[in-house]
Amino acid sequence: MIPYSVLDLAPVPEGATTSDALAQTVTLARHAEALGFHRYWLAEHHAMPGIASAATAVLIGHVAAHTQRIRVGSGGIMLPNHAPLMVAEAFGTLAELHPDRIDLGLGRAPGTDGRTAQALRRNLDVTDNFPADVLELLRYFGEPEPGAIQAIPGQGTRVPLWILGSSLYGAQLAAHFGLPYAFASHFAPPALEAALAAYRQGFRPSAQLDRPRAMVAINVFAGADDAEGRYLRSSAQLAFANLRLGRPGKLPRPVEDISAHVDPGMLRTVDQALSVSATGGPETVRRELAALLERHRPDEVILTGQIHDPAARLRSFTIAAEALASL
Repeated sequence: MIPYSVLDLAPVPEGATTSDALAQTVTLARHAEALGFHRYWLAEHHAMPGIASAATAVLIGHVAAHTQRIRVGSGGIMLPNHAPLMVAEAFGTLAELHPDRIDLGLGRAPGTDGRTAQALRRNLDVTDNFPADVLELLRYFGEPEPGAIQAIPGQGTRVPLWILGSSLYGAQLAAHFGLPYAFASHFAPPALEAALAAYRQGFRPSAQLDRPRAMVAINVFAGADDAEGRYLRSSAQLAFANLRLGRPGKLPRPVEDISAHVDPGMLRTVDQALSVSATGGPETVRRELAALLERHRPDEVILTGQIHDPAARLRSFTIAAEALASL
């Protein structure tokens, strides 16, 4: 049995508030810990009405303080938005507060639109410093070097770094640096197989990792039967379509007939983006998860599910955990 984890965007459903969403994140984290999930990751997105995890490090600390054993981290921190020293201090502080429980997954995208990215960074006219920034972070989390800038807290904590990606770039970078790699197949699956192959073939052992460690993200919409699973999935389909149409909002309520709400061409685009999924009743979800594991052979999986009703979301993760535990 491989480790399985949760990726949470702290969704804000229609009819709910941000405060509700943050409370539900803590509830889901505790639920995941009780079910045996290995990690609980939160994602950095900005200016998104339906996502409450913009201040990702703050929410990671809150979740870690309300759980006991489960690892808590970022899936991910969008590194171009931040100075590496500030990231090292934030996650170094988290690591000191919650020893051996904090992960730092790093992304290269802004996690938002261009105007908001400029408000975050002030200057978008810069060279891509992502590889150098990753190395800088590794230095901050290691032992202090004479004369070098130190991250305090941070130095000596050796917070595990993961590279996140949806293309060959991240896979090649993670392989070159000898770091674990997580692929964003829950929304960008086309390059999944090529990226995993590039990562595994190009991996160079490092002080952090002696062999490749690849994580695959999977959407799960699990209900009492296949019809309920499809019904729960419709919220994610509507949200993705709205985002593609330039009108992001809170997580929509599910609908019985998604084709009556989304244009056929857009629905094909959405379903392609969400194709790495397990949707349906317990047996269907188990079968589809087994097929994904057999096809991609990940070292870990991380499950996500944009489900409108918090109670249904808890049940969905319960069904998924039971399915994975049985494989």
